[in-house]
Amino acid sequence: MAQQELTVGGAGRLMSAWTYTLIPAAAVVLGAAIATWRRPGPAFTAAVQHFAAGVVFAAAAGELLPDIKHRESVWAIIVGGTTGILLMLLIRRLGEMSKSTLGLVVMVAVDIFIDGLVLGIGFAAGPKQGFLLTVALTIEILFLGLSLTPELSEAIQRPTKVIAVVAGLAILLPIGAALGIPVSHLPNFWIAAFFSFGLIALLYLVTEELLVEAHSAPEKPWVTSLFFVGFLLILLLDELTG
Repeated sequence: MAQQELTVGGAGRLMSAWTYTLIPAAAVVLGAAIATWRRPGPAFTAAVQHFAAGVVFAAAAGELLPDIKHRESVWAIIVGGTTGILLMLLIRRLGEMSKSTLGLVVMVAVDIFIDGLVLGIGFAAGPKQGFLLTVALTIEILFLGLSLTPELSEAIQRPTKVIAVVAGLAILLPIGAALGIPVSHLPNFWIAAFFSFGLIALLYLVTEELLVEAHSAPEKPWVTSLFFVGFLLILLLDELTG
């Protein structure tokens, strides 16, 4: 009976964690809806990118990195980190080769799925880590919806179809999270490996996607400062939820 109660309790915690992943999934659809109504200008886009980059960077460094260090498994870090680097470079290469609308949709689908996987890994690290990563990835994926919609609108003329496509892609986020959350039940080696993979994926998102695109347009000091505002926001939430 005690074992059964423990299993039910564990399933309840997993379901509660999985429910949180619906928040960024809804955010990408919201971003798409906003972009179909009014396309964001370069200054606003750069501001959101800087803010999202700061939030994601702080969440990666503050929530996943300490857990990796506490695992004290060098080979797990090498395996997980190397896998993350190779996969991110492969995704980048495929993105450069795919210029069609279908290629864009496929690349965004992979990106969203990995975001979900990382979010699930965050909840495997602990409820607080999962919550803070939810905040970070919600802001990041909101921007993804804002930026993806104008490109899709060039090939798909009807706004309702564009939003429907984005909503279909958003489903991949909770699916990825459902695969990442059970990581906490794996042996310590694989937990450290998955955490290392998640850390690399988030750092790649910051350095090779968000900040690269953010610097493609002329910047104002207040736009650049939003990176640090986002970083400090996660540090503040970390203290308040500690």
